[in-house]
Amino acid sequence: MRKFNIRKVLDGLTAGSSSSSSASSSSQQQQTATRENDVQETLQSEHFQLCKTVRHGFPYQPSALAFDPVQKILGIGTQTGALRLFGRPGVECYCQHDSGAAVIQLQFLINEGALVSALADDTIHLWNLRQKRPAILHSLKFNRERITFCHLPFQSKWLYVGTERGNIHIVNVESFTLSGYVIMWNKAIELSSKSHPGPVVHISDNPMDEGKLLIGFESGTVALWDLKSKKADYRYTHDEAIHSVAWHHEGKQFICSHSDGTLTIWNVKNPTKPLQTITPHGKQVKDGKKPEPCKPILKVEYKTTRVGEPFIILSGGLSYDTVGRRPCLTVMHGKSTAVLEMDYSIVDFLTLCETPYPNDFQEPYAVVVLLEKDLVLIDLAQNGYPIFENPYPLSIHESPVTCCEYFADCPGDLIPALYSVGARQKRQGYSKKEWPINGGNWGLVTRSYPEIIITGHADGSIKFWDASAITLQVLYKLKTAKVFEKSRNKDDRPSTDIVDEDPYAIQIISWCPESRMLCIAGVSAHVIVYRFSKQEVTTEVIPMLEVRLLYEINYIDSPDPEQVPPLPTPGTGSNPQSIAPQSHPSTSSSSSDGLRDNVPCLRVKNSPLKQSSGYQVELVIQLVWVSGEPPQQITSLAVNSSYGLVVFGNCNGIAMVDYIQKTTLLNLGTIELYGSNDPYRREPRSPRKSRQPSGAGLCDINEGTTVQEDRCKSPTSGSGSPNNSDDDQKMNNFIEKVKTKSRKFSKMVASDIAKMSRKLSLPTELKPELDVRDNSFSRSRSSSVTSIDKESREAISALHFCETFTRKADTAPSPCLWVGTTLGTVLVVALNLPPGGEQRLLQPVIVSPSGTILRLKGAILRMAFLDTTGSLVPPAYEPWREPNVPEDKEEKEKLKKRRPVSVSPSSSQEISENQYAVICSEKQAKVISLPSQNCTYKQNITETSFVLRGDIVALSNSICLACFCANGHIMTFSLPSLRPLLDVYYLPLTNMRIARTFCFTNNGQALYLVSPTEIQRITYSQETCENLQEMLGELFTPVETPEAPNRGFFKGLFGGGAQSLDREELFGESVAGKASRSLAQHIPGPGGIEGVKGAASGVICELARARLALDERGQKLGELEDRSAAMLASADSFSKHAHEMMLKYKDKKWYQF
Repeated sequence: MRKFNIRKVLDGLTAGSSSSSSASSSSQQQQTATRENDVQETLQSEHFQLCKTVRHGFPYQPSALAFDPVQKILGIGTQTGALRLFGRPGVECYCQHDSGAAVIQLQFLINEGALVSALADDTIHLWNLRQKRPAILHSLKFNRERITFCHLPFQSKWLYVGTERGNIHIVNVESFTLSGYVIMWNKAIELSSKSHPGPVVHISDNPMDEGKLLIGFESGTVALWDLKSKKADYRYTHDEAIHSVAWHHEGKQFICSHSDGTLTIWNVKNPTKPLQTITPHGKQVKDGKKPEPCKPILKVEYKTTRVGEPFIILSGGLSYDTVGRRPCLTVMHGKSTAVLEMDYSIVDFLTLCETPYPNDFQEPYAVVVLLEKDLVLIDLAQNGYPIFENPYPLSIHESPVTCCEYFADCPGDLIPALYSVGARQKRQGYSKKEWPINGGNWGLVTRSYPEIIITGHADGSIKFWDASAITLQVLYKLKTAKVFEKSRNKDDRPSTDIVDEDPYAIQIISWCPESRMLCIAGVSAHVIVYRFSKQEVTTEVIPMLEVRLLYEINYIDSPDPEQVPPLPTPGTGSNPQSIAPQSHPSTSSSSSDGLRDNVPCLRVKNSPLKQSSGYQVELVIQLVWVSGEPPQQITSLAVNSSYGLVVFGNCNGIAMVDYIQKTTLLNLGTIELYGSNDPYRREPRSPRKSRQPSGAGLCDINEGTTVQEDRCKSPTSGSGSPNNSDDDQKMNNFIEKVKTKSRKFSKMVASDIAKMSRKLSLPTELKPELDVRDNSFSRSRSSSVTSIDKESREAISALHFCETFTRKADTAPSPCLWVGTTLGTVLVVALNLPPGGEQRLLQPVIVSPSGTILRLKGAILRMAFLDTTGSLVPPAYEPWREPNVPEDKEEKEKLKKRRPVSVSPSSSQEISENQYAVICSEKQAKVISLPSQNCTYKQNITETSFVLRGDIVALSNSICLACFCANGHIMTFSLPSLRPLLDVYYLPLTNMRIARTFCFTNNGQALYLVSPTEIQRITYSQETCENLQEMLGELFTPVETPEAPNRGFFKGLFGGGAQSLDREELFGESVAGKASRSLAQHIPGPGGIEGVKGAASGVICELARARLALDERGQKLGELEDRSAAMLASADSFSKHAHEMMLKYKDKKWYQF
């Protein structure tokens, strides 16, 4: 408790020193009350509402597949109870079963706009697809039996449900009630059979006779059941277990697939033995021997054509000796057998046919193959069976997504530019036909602004996606790994790798849409700067910089026995930050004691690099090993096209690079940024104690001088330290011990980092806030290697280039960099830029840290600047121009660099507050008036949790701060006053993936990776929520069912052709009776009411709203009718009484009354 109080006092002191304690902030708010009125805030709570919009990507862990051949809609169920429906490109839908149980089977009610799903928790559900957001109409929960297989005949309302016990129940899909008609397993099999036949694995009716039901049991028994006579006509037995069964369309033959890799074809009227046995992948064995068994054939389909041989399509069945062979789909057509290798294991497949009628020639034209991580569509009509080009955005997970950025309201020319360079990357050899899954209709486009999503991946690739109008389409793919030499095998891999897997994985993306400059930071402590060009170029030498970023500290009040000045390190005398025109790393790979030193983790290619149009490498920057310690992962990154600068930081310090001149401008430990104002009283663990710690001397940085060389190097990378004490011998012995320990420790840490490579850096370690120190100062952004106390590793967590007031006395804004750290400190680095044009290439950029501005609780996440009207002041940028085309001098003069214009006070007035700085940390947000640096507003966002993502975004012609907390809350605050506008519990942080990928953007949009393969988009805008119903596509469209096949004159005359069956007569309650109540429980779904409400919420569905109004009107009219009837009765009664009175007094004279 004592520590807690001390920390609170210290907090108050530091807050007081930066003019941001709660007491002082409240007084400041009173002082600036008049100024607050200057900013008119238009955003109110009613502008905000949170709802999910769409889900993109491949369904995670798929388990079931179905297709409606008339509506042309594809359905996929998953192991987590999700349901994804796909129509034409751009028409997608996501639904979720509340139970979360795995979907084991899907069955469309063909051309009815409905779907039946069977789940692993023994429930079946009826989905209504005639509304934009499908909903469940009915559910049926089986209590005593487990569901294994379902079958719904075409144009039938009776669903056959097979169970694990071998029984078959029949469900009316209209009322979702069970029929009393049950097929018991012991009646279906031979009475003489002593063993149970196993679960039902197949049910289907004879294509030519609906009264005959084919039932397949797992053990190998198949029964042809006569529904009318309630007995089995034929029983077919086989030694091997059955996986699937398929009919020939004429109903005279069927085919079974077995667990030993064989197919058996049976004649319906010859149950004694199969007509033919085929082992598609079995070796030809002579002398009549039995072929060697193969792997099970999991599914087979038997499809006929009017012209030519039938197709037999199967999955599995490969020989056991094909070790390492990829999963295959086999297409047997006549005498030819094609084996199509797949990238992932096959979950299910379906053959798409021209007719929905099972008793007609099927005419198959394509096969949909659902793989574990992909969806493939094979064209059966073309030679070689090419695949269709998939138009759905299902390749998000092609390599695991490691980071995400979302940009709404981008420049209008960006998407066409990215599309044009991406179009050249497309593969060839696809089917020439149109994508056959083309059902549904698009929604109305009410939002027309461009939206771009950028995903960074584990293999170093970056994908740009067009996300406009709730759709998703890949635009362009960039492979960042191609600038590095790839190791061919593990033995060839350099020992400098700090990660075992995915050394090129993307950690941070910094992108300027206006200038199209792109900068990425990778897991191997590398940064690459890219320019966009429409021209193809060949780069002879890849420009490269190596940066030695290491800083160690001493605590004056708590000295450590291991704090020994570093040993001399050969090879570090020259400036390691100067431009390295040669593209190979430094040859000084180890120090005198064998420790790895001055080598980067990756090798840049030293051969010419052909760069196609799109993003092209401008500069590769790599952090190097220092005295056996690997470089720390980069935790923050920013690029500015107007200044020509890129800056990045980690838990050691900060480095700034001029990518135009290819030089390092700044290389400082975090503590050096503080100057003499370090609140933790830390000192550089460096021999150069005499050097001034303040940033004043940094203004004299000149290139090529020893000052520049000294300044740009880490304090620990300099020349050796003189050990001139009396105890030299003791000291040397001690150093040897420390070295031995540090070698072991660095090895251990390297292996730890390798294990953690997948867990990319986050603002915080995801842990509960149980630390005694209430705030999150103790959490670091990256894995610490040598730190004994966590605070000794103060990481750079946020970077923001801007034109603002650096000091209190400033009268005009100037270019600078704001730096936020994991200890909640905000520091400012002033930038003195040379004039544009030729001067920019020759004169150096002068960089000078100017000390602390303020401190907040928790790591700094985001910074932004507002002008006096409360509008966002964007960072300066240079408009994009083609870099590979020589320009005239006149054109160069015209293209002046664009800078934000700030309002300067008039001479007669005092200096007024010209800007607001908005700073968001893991715990709180503050708004600072500039140049006075007074804290105008303050908001504690969370006490018990921490903010994972904070963004300053535009919405409804205003701006706000949007935050996502680890406790699952999404919050928005007005700016600059930080009034709470929205606080909704949405999604608890269940894994690192959500934290790593969650991002907000303009116009009320946000997204995150909901699974390793899917992006979930959400909106926090009331307007978007209201318009969502119109924007969603429609799955169901009215389509006429094709005509049934013609029976022909002779078949009709002699009784051939398909035999129909009155199932209502057999299964109805009047004949079959009621089913046992305990067998299954009916659960009414919310689909009906929700469907009407959902439809009524959109403008496009005024009809549904009118229907509701009519219902209400009908009720009122009914009440009115009742009242009218009562009045009529009353009038009749009055009339009767009046008539009686009239008769009574009719003949009386007036005087007789």
